[in-house]
Amino acid sequence: MKGAGFFQELRTSGRLVAFTMTVCCLLYGLAVLAFGHALVPRRASGSLVLNEQGEPVGSELIAQAFTRPEYFWPRPSAVDYNALASGGSNLSPTNPELRSRAQGILAKMGADSAHPIPADLVTASGSGLDPHISLVAAKFQAERVAAARGLSVGIVIGFLEKFANRPGGVFTCEPVVNVLLVNLALNRLEKRNE
Repeated sequence: MKGAGFFQELRTSGRLVAFTMTVCCLLYGLAVLAFGHALVPRRASGSLVLNEQGEPVGSELIAQAFTRPEYFWPRPSAVDYNALASGGSNLSPTNPELRSRAQGILAKMGADSAHPIPADLVTASGSGLDPHISLVAAKFQAERVAAARGLSVGIVIGFLEKFANRPGGVFTCEPVVNVLLVNLALNRLEKRNE
């Protein structure tokens, strides 16, 4: 007789768990997704950036690795720009590995006492996926990008200022530039000039 009561409780508990999972996981998730698509449809779909053929080439919200000299480079990433592994390196400021990485970046960027490098080009963001760099960091790279593309530095800086914004409004200390959007705009400019 005791066994029948146990199985009755097990069935009741199973139904309660199934109901809770359906409401909390499935229905709640769908409601939040529908609400997001109704309020901010582009962001809810990932803020995808499309090329001229309508194919996605990235997202405005997630950094990508650009390493060629004709492109602006994003902040370093502790997660190698992998959106599935978002996070910082958790290395302390005194860690030799962090110092070694920073020295490599400084050498690659050609920084010296006459040309100090902006901090956001040496330090990774907390997520490792920050798609923006400061306008100062972008201007630091303008000469390299202009030379690699055969453009004047003035044209490249004009693009940077056109794309600079303050996404947090008054809470953003300085203007930032979305690296992917600027690089794609420069690609389009080159295609028009061909």
